[in-house]
Amino acid sequence: MMRRLSIVRAYRSGYAVLVQLQQLVYFLTVAETKHFTRAAQLLEIAQPSLSQQIRALEASLGAELFDRVRGNITLTPAGEALLPIAQRITVDVESARQEVRELVELRSGRVRLGATPSLLTGLLPEVARRYHRRYPAIRLVLEESGSRDLVAKTASGLIDLSLLVLPLHADDPALETVPLLREDLVVVSSTRDPGPTDGRPIAISQLQGRPLVMFRAGYELREVTVGACRRAGFAPTLAVEGGEMDAVLSMVEAGLGLAVVPSTVVAGRSATHRVTPIAAPGLSRTIGLAHRRGAQPSRAAQELRAELLGYLGTASVDGTLPQGTELITP
Repeated sequence: MMRRLSIVRAYRSGYAVLVQLQQLVYFLTVAETKHFTRAAQLLEIAQPSLSQQIRALEASLGAELFDRVRGNITLTPAGEALLPIAQRITVDVESARQEVRELVELRSGRVRLGATPSLLTGLLPEVARRYHRRYPAIRLVLEESGSRDLVAKTASGLIDLSLLVLPLHADDPALETVPLLREDLVVVSSTRDPGPTDGRPIAISQLQGRPLVMFRAGYELREVTVGACRRAGFAPTLAVEGGEMDAVLSMVEAGLGLAVVPSTVVAGRSATHRVTPIAAPGLSRTIGLAHRRGAQPSRAAQELRAELLGYLGTASVDGTLPQGTELITP
């Protein structure tokens, strides 16, 4: 309030100083380069125009800002005094512009979220509901795919945030990742057929010779299942292959074979699928949250991330995390 009154008094007394933001940017560029020609090139303006604006700034302030001796450009005492003030003003203006832009983003716009099918069905609906309730104007665009595809799309900027399987492959593009959850894998079969072990945990070796419904190539669950079978000393018998989550579960329900899936996707499916845990040490996978390295997510994406982390933290304490998932504490 006192600052505002002092400005009003300055205008009334006739000593008001009119300084344009553009002039401060010009001043800072010359101060940094110590050369009018190079500064004009960086600013992409003609040198005479730059010199004219600097003179106008000096006239407004009533003091010369640069010593110009034999082409050697240095700051005068007045220029030295102005330098930190001009830097602070330009930073504050940019911060204000960014804050306003981010505020607008929360009133409109979109967030592109990638996730594996199991997470889209088992975890994200509640998170999406909470986020939409807080930011109804933000459009949430979901990308359902395997981790390999999500990594590529996140790295290229097509997706803002991704929930994917960790660790990433060594040859994958660098992403910023944070581990979130550990998710159990189980064997599912049709309720139309006898259970593979009458409800007891099943060893991977007991899958030998049994028909399996297998995910498409490049899907991480396919790699996990095939790898576990090979470590147990056999190659899996494939009855059907090439599907994604919904297709695999439908084929299992029809009695075409068994499948290894995350426990979260079969929660609430007891009428159509029989769930058999995998004997110790079992199989699990780590789910992480990723965004492109070196690119700060938008404010809307940051708020979605905060909503997700808040939900997981609360659900872990309340014991309401999806069945078969465990929060990874930092």
